[in-house]
Amino acid sequence: MSKLVQTLKDAGYAHRLFTDRQLARLVDGGDARRYGLVNRALKDGSLTRIKRGLYALGGPDTQSTPHPFAVAQALVPGSYVSFETALSYHGWIPEAVYTTASVNTGRKTLTRDTERFGHFSFHPLAIAPYQFLVSVDRIGMGKSVALVAQPLRALMDLVALRKANWAGLDWIEQGLRIERSRLTALQRSDFDALRDVYKHRQVRLFLSALEQAVMGLRQSGSLSGKGTDD
Repeated sequence: MSKLVQTLKDAGYAHRLFTDRQLARLVDGGDARRYGLVNRALKDGSLTRIKRGLYALGGPDTQSTPHPFAVAQALVPGSYVSFETALSYHGWIPEAVYTTASVNTGRKTLTRDTERFGHFSFHPLAIAPYQFLVSVDRIGMGKSVALVAQPLRALMDLVALRKANWAGLDWIEQGLRIERSRLTALQRSDFDALRDVYKHRQVRLFLSALEQAVMGLRQSGSLSGKGTDD
């Protein structure tokens, strides 16, 4: 094990991402010595460069690696994981998702491929001021923390991204394969929280129509003895 790897492990970075600035605080000597140690570690595989200035430990000595959600946060600080990625994480859709997709605060869609952590995408949405992190939770991912949209927020972000119009529950239940039981578990408070999040009227109309459909399903279930009211 190289001295650099041991130093990073001793400092608590065995399962976390770290930057050039953090390396500079940990490694004695000047820039040239640090660059030399980093380059050797990159060549022997004990260090992985995720992007310029951002690294993770690699190689057989690493017992676990940073979660892709934590990597996404480091790639684009201020973003949060959403869309199909968050829906899959919450168990709302059955398919495996191979892209870690997030909402970012910028104006352009960004993508990045990494050999070790897979594909990442970051998409801007028309979000009202001070509403960016509504219904977004901080979730522990091993030694790191990631911002992840709650299920309804992830679904509505997907509606906003695809500019989907309301056409009944078929797109949700058959297109996305979200089970009806997931929808009927939603509360009015979940919908209320998102009422002022999206700028586009089309998305707000979809949210209202979805709420009416879900509450109708809950009411019919309650009348048949299969559900409960709020």
